[in-house]
Amino acid sequence: MKPFNASGAFLPSTDGEGLRSLAVRGAGITLLSQGLLLGIQIIATVVLSRLLAPADFGVVAMVTTFSLLLVSFGQIGFPEAVVQRNDIDHSLVSNLFWINIGAGLLLTIGFAAAGSLLAKFYGDPRVAHIAVGASLMIFITSTSVLHLALLKRAMRFSAVWGNDIVARAVSVGVSILLGWIGFGYWALVAGTVAQALSAAVGAWILCRWVPGLPRRVPGTGSAVRFAMKVYARFGGDYMTRNMDNLLVGWRFGSSSLGFYKKAYDLFALSSNQFLSVFPVAVSTLSRLNRDPVQYRRYFLGGLSVLALVGMGAGADLTLVGQDVVRLVLGPGWEASGRMLTIFGPGIGVMLIYGTHGIIHLSIGTPGRWFCWGIVEITVTGLLFLLGLRWGPAGIAAAWTASFWILIVPAFWYAGRPIQFGFTSVLAAVWKYFLASLLAGCACAAIIRGIPSAVTASSSLGALARIVTNSLLFGALYIGAVVLLHRGYAPLRQVARLFPDMVPWRRFLRPAPAVDPTYGSDASGILAATTTGDTT
Repeated sequence: MKPFNASGAFLPSTDGEGLRSLAVRGAGITLLSQGLLLGIQIIATVVLSRLLAPADFGVVAMVTTFSLLLVSFGQIGFPEAVVQRNDIDHSLVSNLFWINIGAGLLLTIGFAAAGSLLAKFYGDPRVAHIAVGASLMIFITSTSVLHLALLKRAMRFSAVWGNDIVARAVSVGVSILLGWIGFGYWALVAGTVAQALSAAVGAWILCRWVPGLPRRVPGTGSAVRFAMKVYARFGGDYMTRNMDNLLVGWRFGSSSLGFYKKAYDLFALSSNQFLSVFPVAVSTLSRLNRDPVQYRRYFLGGLSVLALVGMGAGADLTLVGQDVVRLVLGPGWEASGRMLTIFGPGIGVMLIYGTHGIIHLSIGTPGRWFCWGIVEITVTGLLFLLGLRWGPAGIAAAWTASFWILIVPAFWYAGRPIQFGFTSVLAAVWKYFLASLLAGCACAAIIRGIPSAVTASSSLGALARIVTNSLLFGALYIGAVVLLHRGYAPLRQVARLFPDMVPWRRFLRPAPAVDPTYGSDASGILAATTTGDTT
């Protein structure tokens, strides 16, 4: 793709398709790609957990807890600035490119130099060497941020996600090869660097754009300020979501952190597939923030679908979590299985809670989102400190509790500027929560009351129990949903999504471009739940 014409203006223009079609198709591509990425990640987890020790994962997590925040400096903020602006040109994006490159270089040098401080904090000299290797990711990633942002603005979702899939596959291949040879934790470090390098090369190939020299361009300052506000909110959220790794690694060591991190990763894998449509949902709702009726309709419709899937997945994982770990990670990871069952009840509420950020960004209040982040990190941090006395399992319980405690004030605060209260959210999701609770309790009672025909502790036994227990829970959950809704409307709503999300007749054709006044990334599962064209 060549994003700019000879005069420097952004090229893609609309071909007349409606916002809903673009939204649903983009969401379909995103979720399909996330499914492929999930498969790659599962393969990596299964193989590497058998090649490496829990301490190897733990010592690398000690470093990546900090490095990934710096890697995300360019990835979070600048793409949103490019996507959300009504007008961009070659000169403005060139300025953003060089600003991002300069920041990436400084952060790379600073993090490599700070490795010795991290080693002293954790009391592990290996951390200093890993920090030097991991720092390369920061600069490499900064070279491709604007190229990927331009692809997203042009609605080239298949190219963006295809590049991500290839990069993830390269990373997994490198890690498995080096782990098999015997490189230990260096296999994980090399894999992360290989992923960043592959993604950068792919971005430059897919987006044929060479930045110009920096120059004074109107709009550069406002774009940077917008990016910094978004990144500041992300930074607060990131610190909240990684404080647990910091505390577990500092208090209990690399082995305990390895067990905890794998349980958290499996917990996050199930939710990240749905949260991946967050940016595209933001752009879709940004087009509707002047129409309160349509805005509520899109948001609450999408939230209902999310609650249906998320509440069911969370309750099911609570029931089969230990067998999932036994199947995926193999023997020796039982501690992770116990923690995963504690994470399980938080999956559905975490998915719902995460959508409050969509409201903030779509109505243009990133400053309020940042302020809420301060509340979030304070409450979650206090819960972590309270749970620390019970070890990593206590931290896992604190995570789950934090979402249930924060969800009501989060939606009240996010929706206040547009008079969008939590009662609307509650009305859209409470039946799915109740259905998951009833089905989960009934399934647990049945499992305990009927001796299992499959008692083997092998992987095949774990798989058989996962399948039988999940089928039983699924039947009970769907029955409870139908009963509480007095009909099949929620199931029909989900069923209607799939034909639109994967338009097979056009699957091999590139996604249509859209006029810059539409923004970019104008796709999302939220838009898929309404009917009719919205242009």
